[in-house]
Amino acid sequence: MRSARLVLASLALLGAAGCSDLSLRPAGAGATRVELVDTPFFPQEQYQCGPAALATVLVATGIATDADALVPEVYLPARKGSLQAELLAATRRHARLPYVIDRDPAALLAELDAGHPVLVLQNFGSRGHPVWHYAVVIGYEGDRGRFILRSGTTRRQELAARRFLATWQRADRWGFIALRPGELPAHADAARYLRAASDLEATAQPQAAARSYAAAVARWPEQPLAWFAFAGARLDEGQPGAAEDAYRRVLALDPLHVAARNNLALLLAKRGCHDLASQEIERARAEAAGRPLADEVAASMQEIAALRTTVRAAPPAQCVWQN
Repeated sequence: MRSARLVLASLALLGAAGCSDLSLRPAGAGATRVELVDTPFFPQEQYQCGPAALATVLVATGIATDADALVPEVYLPARKGSLQAELLAATRRHARLPYVIDRDPAALLAELDAGHPVLVLQNFGSRGHPVWHYAVVIGYEGDRGRFILRSGTTRRQELAARRFLATWQRADRWGFIALRPGELPAHADAARYLRAASDLEATAQPQAAARSYAAAVARWPEQPLAWFAFAGARLDEGQPGAAEDAYRRVLALDPLHVAARNNLALLLAKRGCHDLASQEIERARAEAAGRPLADEVAASMQEIAALRTTVRAAPPAQCVWQN
């Protein structure tokens, strides 16, 4: 049942009397300057900042592409631009995980410190009359209070922090990083990362998603959803034993996780552990009563009953879980 699967710095805003500018200050002993100088540059054609910015972050992760190749994927002629959804979807099609960062300048700096160029949306107009633009932030100079971007036709654009943050604020501080499969953001939220991995899997990228799920269980071993997604990936890869272990980990963390118990019961039945499978599916049935998964559990009960007649019973010793 897969339907349920689904060096750091911070920004200090100086508002004291007499301060007319914004400064970047390190949170501790970290560097005050970061510049990802090896980030590629693709000067944009008219209205095509989306393909250019996307090519920048994709090529930075090792994808062989360019802005021209991405135009058919993300550029909407009627809008004379690209929508955020198109950029995220195209990133997934290239087997990269797009992770939307926190709407927080500190998160932006953390990703830069981790070596991740950040594709951002800016608004150079007003909220009522926006002038949208995509660029890629590749660094900052804390001592000078500046951000460094690949933007438009400018390979190395310096913007005062106050100026950049104003344009970013008017675009709701939206930005994302493109991650290689198995790579984690510097500022990582478990639920958001797992949703991104699930979306990657849905874009016919199961192997990339599987590596991302593996990274998730290593980073958040206490998260049942991470183990549930990891189990499904192992099952798809033909590793039922690893999937069974993962489903048991889900249930150790969340004994009322109906989907994990249902899937565990099916795995037990398929390897001939019929009595244990019946126990697990009966418990799943009781827990699912009156809930959306009740019909799927009922279907699993029928499948498990059929497997009892077609799969030879395994010796009891082979049905004892060992971890």
